[in-house]
Amino acid sequence: MRVAVSGASGFVGRYVVAELARREIATTLLLRRPDAMTAAPGQTVVACDLRQPPANLYEQAGRPDVLLHLAWGGLPNYDALHHFQHERPAHFGFIQSLVQAGLPHVVATGTCFEYGMQSGALHEDLPCAPANAYGHAKDALRRELGFLAHQQPFRLTWTRLFYLWGEGQAANSLWPLLQAAIARGDARFPMSGGEQLRDYLPVAVAARHLVDLALRHYGESQGQGVVNVCAGQPVAVRSLVEGWIHAQGAAITPELGRYPYPSHEPMAFWGDATRLRQWLPSV
Repeated sequence: MRVAVSGASGFVGRYVVAELARREIATTLLLRRPDAMTAAPGQTVVACDLRQPPANLYEQAGRPDVLLHLAWGGLPNYDALHHFQHERPAHFGFIQSLVQAGLPHVVATGTCFEYGMQSGALHEDLPCAPANAYGHAKDALRRELGFLAHQQPFRLTWTRLFYLWGEGQAANSLWPLLQAAIARGDARFPMSGGEQLRDYLPVAVAARHLVDLALRHYGESQGQGVVNVCAGQPVAVRSLVEGWIHAQGAAITPELGRYPYPSHEPMAFWGDATRLRQWLPSV
């Protein structure tokens, strides 16, 4: 079996690639800049700009059995029109070209922002109502790939990622901001009031789930459809930060209420992990 990975050098991609290497799965890394990362044994690198993919990319990639599609640009600006003006059509064309060449299975990453401003436990059968350009573009791409599958059959697994954290994350995210404050020896960590409930998952765990979804049902006639990749448990952001501080034995105190709550997301929402656990009973 061979897995192709787009976005392999990104935050999630690096953990997915490491997980595939740990399992000794033959992997093709599709990289716009081939020098962006070093391939492990059993991995090959193919230069690929998804906006202008080579005509024979499927052959160059070793005729993979599944594509783990993790690439996406323009973040963390969730409101940029770039997401549906440029990213969405480019990603559809990229996946379409591979499917038409014979790719049988795509595992693509979506986002919890596809659900929009809905509160509480979010399950996959809820109607989507994205409230920002990024969520809209992801939801539109999912729908377009569904239409493509009716004309050019392939298995599609659409994974909605919730909040991930870990080393290598964008510097303006919660975890790296806290790590930087601890490293500087700051006495206080400025943040929001911290009462919002979210669904946070270590990125290494999310990477394992993504690889499991790509491999577990290999050879079946259908993909897994839409699957939340989440912890399935709400946690107050304040408790999360305090837990990180305690685990590291750091001498820093959260400065609650320094920043307003984000306007682009509700105060309380988290993922329903029922479907994920159905597909992956070990979760």
